[in-house]
Amino acid sequence: MGRDVSQRTFTEEDFSRFSESLACETALLGKYLAEGRFSEAEQPTIGYELEGWILDHRYVPAAKNKVFLQALQHPRVVPELSRFNIEINGEPRALDSGSLRAMHEEMQQTWNACQQAAHARGLILLLIGTLPTIRESDLSLKNISRMNRYYALNQRIFEERDGRPMHICIEGRETLDTHHEDCLLEAGTTSFQLHLALPQRTFADHYNASQLLSAPLIAVCANAPYLFRHDLWSETRVPLFEQAVETSDGSDRHRLRVLFGRSWLRSAENVFSENHRLFRPLLPILLEELEDSLPHLRLHNGTIWRWNRIIPGFVPGEAPRLRIEHRIMPAGPSLVDMIANAALYFGAATAYASRMPQITQDFSFAACEANFYTAAKDGLQTKLNWPGIAGSVDVVTLLLQEILPAAAEGLSRRGLGNEEISFYLDIVRQRLYNRQTGSEWQRRFVAKHGRHWDKLTSHYLENQRSGFPVHEWNI
Repeated sequence: MGRDVSQRTFTEEDFSRFSESLACETALLGKYLAEGRFSEAEQPTIGYELEGWILDHRYVPAAKNKVFLQALQHPRVVPELSRFNIEINGEPRALDSGSLRAMHEEMQQTWNACQQAAHARGLILLLIGTLPTIRESDLSLKNISRMNRYYALNQRIFEERDGRPMHICIEGRETLDTHHEDCLLEAGTTSFQLHLALPQRTFADHYNASQLLSAPLIAVCANAPYLFRHDLWSETRVPLFEQAVETSDGSDRHRLRVLFGRSWLRSAENVFSENHRLFRPLLPILLEELEDSLPHLRLHNGTIWRWNRIIPGFVPGEAPRLRIEHRIMPAGPSLVDMIANAALYFGAATAYASRMPQITQDFSFAACEANFYTAAKDGLQTKLNWPGIAGSVDVVTLLLQEILPAAAEGLSRRGLGNEEISFYLDIVRQRLYNRQTGSEWQRRFVAKHGRHWDKLTSHYLENQRSGFPVHEWNI
């Protein structure tokens, strides 16, 4: 989905030919998996995508990503759905000694270059899950990025809906109930997506670990409590994104195009068979790439937004790799907070992968899914059901006593040194001690200063620019 496409409208012949290609490539993926063709390289590879906001000096969205990107000229910084969003792509690297510090340094260098380009054009950049000053009128087609794939995606979503507007109903601390005429609401959800490429033989266990861990991780990194001046979920990105691009009538949540999943993973083949069987193509574009690299399967997969998405990756001359795209984390609050979140995920997923065969027998997937939505709604106030624990457990206690030690063990197993591990995981630990995530900081600021959204955004920006982690931010 990172490249543009050549057309905006499609014929029935396009759908028919695309569906044929998709069926062939889905069968071919099953053959690859059965024959063990995906890489078994032991060393995981990591990467990230980071989405950000462009603002003017009133702290409201500025639809100027084209001007900004022309000034920046950076190959790894690209447009996003709206003209006031950008996406920064990290360099893939091995998960080993020094990798987190290297990721942090690279992110800081890219972000510094972005800040300089923005400043030269009189613009402001901000990293946050949902922008407190965003207005529903900002999320309209007038602000869509000028790329065919975005126009086509919007048109196809509403064709599948027979023209019905989106109904957004989010019940949190307050209730937001509105209708919207296009898919630009998706642009209100900016994230920090982590990538983890793994050997085929352990992939399912790592994927299931990613699913299990999504609940406590989203609780500790929540950064999106406000939307359209409503106090909603701790991580309002979750219900907003799920409702913003929905093509079905919503009666079966497992057919939503943004979804958590249907069951524990046994094989990646099951997910792609579901993609083929349950989801009509949104962008039936016939591609000229060789069938061996599964281009139509990958394009279709890019229009189904699982919170943990499986991506088959192909590099000429190398064995293909299976990669997890861990999509639950919001952008912000600070660069060091995001690298700390990455350390927690990469380490805990490594440690829990070996436990998952037993966990998937003893712990229901329905409980795992329920945990995720409860944690997204309630943040650090969440109580979770957890494997091996009778009754429910406070998420802060769970993270401090079980998941953080597991993450340290997992990172050590990958070859990271104690100093690197302690530096990043201690940031998460202090966040828990202070009970101050990005969402908690925003709510505390509003409780003290009132609902002055520009003032909230201004102080958030000042703290973000300081470089300090969110647990040290003053209200």
